[in-house]
Amino acid sequence: MRSLLRRVRRLLPALPLLAVWPALAHVSSTGLATLSADGERLTYTLNVVAQEMPEMARQMLGGAVDGNQPMAQALAEAARQALSIEADGAPCRPGRMRIQGSQAGDGKVRLELILTCRAAPRRVTIREDWRALFGEHYQSILSVRTAQGSQEHVLGEGQRAASVEFAGEAAPSGWSDFIRLGMEHILGGIDHLLFLVALLANARRFWTVATIVTAFTLAHSITLSLAVQGAVAVPSHIVEPLIAASIVWVAAENLIWPGTAWRRWLVSFIFGLVHGLGFAGALAELNLDSAALVKALVGFNVGVELGQVAFIAVFLPLLAWASRAPALRRLPQAASLAVAVMGAFWLVQRVFFE
Repeated sequence: MRSLLRRVRRLLPALPLLAVWPALAHVSSTGLATLSADGERLTYTLNVVAQEMPEMARQMLGGAVDGNQPMAQALAEAARQALSIEADGAPCRPGRMRIQGSQAGDGKVRLELILTCRAAPRRVTIREDWRALFGEHYQSILSVRTAQGSQEHVLGEGQRAASVEFAGEAAPSGWSDFIRLGMEHILGGIDHLLFLVALLANARRFWTVATIVTAFTLAHSITLSLAVQGAVAVPSHIVEPLIAASIVWVAAENLIWPGTAWRRWLVSFIFGLVHGLGFAGALAELNLDSAALVKALVGFNVGVELGQVAFIAVFLPLLAWASRAPALRRLPQAASLAVAVMGAFWLVQRVFFE
């Protein structure tokens, strides 16, 4: 224990260097939306997690769920400002909004808005801009249900509108939406990135890096697929603390047992199973049909891997180059210590305050 404390004290002067570590991506909040038609009537639903939203939106959502009428009216007005739908070039008229909280205690809120069009739509254009309420980096995964099947789109910073044919042959959903979603999810998930930092902090050989990353990829692909298909269901209040615990464990290994690189692939696989359950939150509740589900899983996984490779391609060479300087030779250990502290903070936060 004393040797560990001495090692930690020697690393403390290097910690300020991590403050200039560039942020590769922002953290986005994601809502799950559906749109369906019944004659000239459209039903739009949006599911969001209140805790992920800015303070103003969190208060408004919580107040509306608890029956505060001014809050509910303000939320309904904000939704009408954020959402517009046209059918065959003519705007559909929004009606009353229904606001419902989850009974599972997970902070999810469901908004349901009924819109009336002039006639049964043949082509619908959906425009979303929730920035005023949900923040600059909010995005929706929108599933539009038609008689020909479903189409999925990601609406957010890069794309605010989508058009869908309700009559005739449905256009296929773009792979690029799910690939982009996967990339944003991994690059915007600082906990997943810090887990990779801890996993690879002491890795230098290509084969070592390849086996660790392959094990992590295989594991999270397994649990992601099972969770999205409904074969595995683990509540987020269990998954999120486990992700934080995995960060602490791997970072602590780097400090206490730094010579364990030969079995790091096994640790990577075991904890990769947990991280896959965390990834699944972005897709599991869409209830996609089989064809759309395959496309979503493949595209999302490809996006996660592309984002992961991009991060590693920047992080590892930078770490190796910086560690050559005599004053920074302990930078991998300093990085591991910082990651362990952050993981411990998340663990306490997710166990006791969420």
